[in-house]
Amino acid sequence: MFSKVTRAVFTIIGIAFGYTLSTKVQVIPALTEGLPTWGQAIAAILGALLFGLIFFLISPLITKAVQKSGNWFERHLLVLPGPDLVAGFVGIITGLLIGTLLFYPFRDIIPVFGPFFAVIINIFFAWVCAVVVVKKREDVMLMFRGPKTSEASTGKDKGAAMPKILDTSVIIDGRIADICDAGFLDGKIIIPSFVLEELRHIADSSDTLKRNRGRRGLDILNRIQKEINIPVHVLEDNDDEGLEVDSRLVKLAQRIHGKVVTNDYNLNKVCELQGVPVLNINELANAVKPVVLPGEEMDVQIVKDGKESGQGIAYLDDGTMIVVDGGRSFIGNDVSVLVTSVLQTAAGRMIFARLKQEKIS
Repeated sequence: MFSKVTRAVFTIIGIAFGYTLSTKVQVIPALTEGLPTWGQAIAAILGALLFGLIFFLISPLITKAVQKSGNWFERHLLVLPGPDLVAGFVGIITGLLIGTLLFYPFRDIIPVFGPFFAVIINIFFAWVCAVVVVKKREDVMLMFRGPKTSEASTGKDKGAAMPKILDTSVIIDGRIADICDAGFLDGKIIIPSFVLEELRHIADSSDTLKRNRGRRGLDILNRIQKEINIPVHVLEDNDDEGLEVDSRLVKLAQRIHGKVVTNDYNLNKVCELQGVPVLNINELANAVKPVVLPGEEMDVQIVKDGKESGQGIAYLDDGTMIVVDGGRSFIGNDVSVLVTSVLQTAAGRMIFARLKQEKIS
């Protein structure tokens, strides 16, 4: 239905354009000057129908180009920092003024294609000035502010937050909502449409565990959007269709200069190989765990036996596993232990300890 309406609108525009061209522009009326009035009317009608047919045939191409332009603007314009966006608009207005002032003295030299030439000149200068002002924004601010003020603003601009792109695993994990709520993430939160689509498929799965994980992810997104004071943008991205979600995330991050937020070890490595900034919340969790040094004393509860003979396993509140030598016989009891060593692995941190009474004896 939309395509039919679009075709009809473009056809009407083509007819109006053809009629105007046939009756108003000086060249075509000059060609039909010797014809009688009815001949000129027929020529105008034929011109209108001709351009109406042309616009009717090219309307799908124009519609597709407009849709691609809209997608491009959504992917690039909406994720731009506010200062860059304002600078771009200032550059466009400046370019339009320059283009108009430059063309105005020569408007009578090219009488036929003058209006079209004016449009081209204005578009060119608007684009050039927008690019220059955005690239040289700091220098422009330096002209209107004092050196100290502009220096401070430059430092702030250089530290402007990159957009954060969430992947499916980090949304389902759920800790990202608490991290955002605590204020450890700044800038825009980007949720690609293909990540939402994957979450929807997981939530509609026939497997109970997958279905619960998908619904949990959707609940986490709802919480981030409604309860946390961080701008969240759902980005429609139809590029790179057919690729895996991880590959599309990496390519999207490269296009919009964003950071990928994940807890997937493999995606983390792919991002590092592709030169894409990545934030791994597992690394954040390990970084904020309390530091435990050899020789420290702590009270733990032995919950199960370990792999080696005589070992018992306990856990801290943050989930860190403690291997207690000689703790197997104290399963279910609270004991005091002394830390002997700490091992940091890719999976997390492990603490090795022994019973305190062994040292006393």
